[in-house]
Amino acid sequence: MVDSVQAQIADFISLITTRNPNEPEFHQAVHEVACSVIPFMEDKPEYREARILERIAEPDRIVSFRVSWEDDQGRVQINRGYRVQNNNAIGPYKGGLRFTGDLKLSVLKFLAFEQTFKNSLTGLPMGGGKGGANFDPKGKSDREVMRFCQSFMTQLFRYIGRHTDVPAGDIGVGAREVSFLFSQYKRLTNEFAGVLTGKGLSFGGSQVRTEATGYGTVYFMEDMLHTRNQALEGKIALVSGSGNVAQYAIEKLLHKGARVVTASDSGGFIHDPAGITPERLAWIKELKNKRRGRISEYADEFNVPYFPGERPWRVPCDVALPCATQNEIHRKDAIALCENGCMSVAEGANMPTTNDGIDIFHESGMLYGPGKAANAGGVAISGLEMSQNAMHLSWSAEELNERLRNIMTNIHEKCREYGEERDRIDYVKGANIGGFVKVADAMLAYGIH
Repeated sequence: MVDSVQAQIADFISLITTRNPNEPEFHQAVHEVACSVIPFMEDKPEYREARILERIAEPDRIVSFRVSWEDDQGRVQINRGYRVQNNNAIGPYKGGLRFTGDLKLSVLKFLAFEQTFKNSLTGLPMGGGKGGANFDPKGKSDREVMRFCQSFMTQLFRYIGRHTDVPAGDIGVGAREVSFLFSQYKRLTNEFAGVLTGKGLSFGGSQVRTEATGYGTVYFMEDMLHTRNQALEGKIALVSGSGNVAQYAIEKLLHKGARVVTASDSGGFIHDPAGITPERLAWIKELKNKRRGRISEYADEFNVPYFPGERPWRVPCDVALPCATQNEIHRKDAIALCENGCMSVAEGANMPTTNDGIDIFHESGMLYGPGKAANAGGVAISGLEMSQNAMHLSWSAEELNERLRNIMTNIHEKCREYGEERDRIDYVKGANIGGFVKVADAMLAYGIH
């Protein structure tokens, strides 16, 4: 039986890699899901015969388009925009837009595939999608970013809509970019509709959206620790990143009484052994959100060590929250975390741990919350923003934070339902199967299409 299942997984991955050559990030994401879902389907012929997993791994459509715009010197610039609409079996496509200079289709396909399972786990009616452009807002003026966003939306608007596809922000797409994008959509359609989430509070945005991904990751960490009668209070925490997710993960960790000792960006990481205080966190927010500076400046300001070109995973800790980007924890990093006393990892970023790193976490017995479960808080509040827009009302921050807390607990329980084993909870298995079942059952009901 085991050999048969392993052969099925190998055949499936061979099919995916042949059909999608030179897309390692996409292969990695599909392989991780297949290792959980294919064994689950062994006694469920209805899923296998309908080839549900193969269909989820083939996006409904991929849109690619040219984005031409003019910089401040009057020079014409050309970028490429994308939207990957992966699966809308349970609701309109939902997922962020990412603006980075090195953006690849493989990354967007992995993100859209992951988003399908993540959105399903929230219990909200949202399908999976992702998009973006190989445009880097860093170093650009506000006017240049505005012109790019206007040109980008001029191409994208025909493929999205509140009942079709609802994008949001992601890396490189913050409040400024979402505002420019929404303004252009409104101009082109002559319609004020909730077609983007992460909007400003003055024009249809939701309370708690900014905090949601970071807060939700900490809530999931808290629920995992509770299974071992542990709490966050007094724990030493490592956080990678210093953008939106990292900032609010740090904030919520401080609320819970943890001591956060690291933050990072693409240049390296800082180690503040005494702990990042609320005042120092406010300084990081000013640095990153307004001055758009580098985390190395924190080391200069507060006289703490800075480690250029390194990630923080060799620092001793109790818990770790990778909140930067994909594949930032490799096998050697996972080993370092285990050897340095880390008892739990919750992913604030998407797929920050490589498959061989995940293997180390499982072998060690560590509590490990994969991104599709642990960082689903952001898209959960985005889904609630869609609801508020549809009903033309706004819920209070207190009510939304309570809803967020309940959604993260429900996701944890869903992971537990499908991932609980004799002596542990396999959160990867639980998240993959828990996210798969709802989408699969909808696809079965529709027939073949």
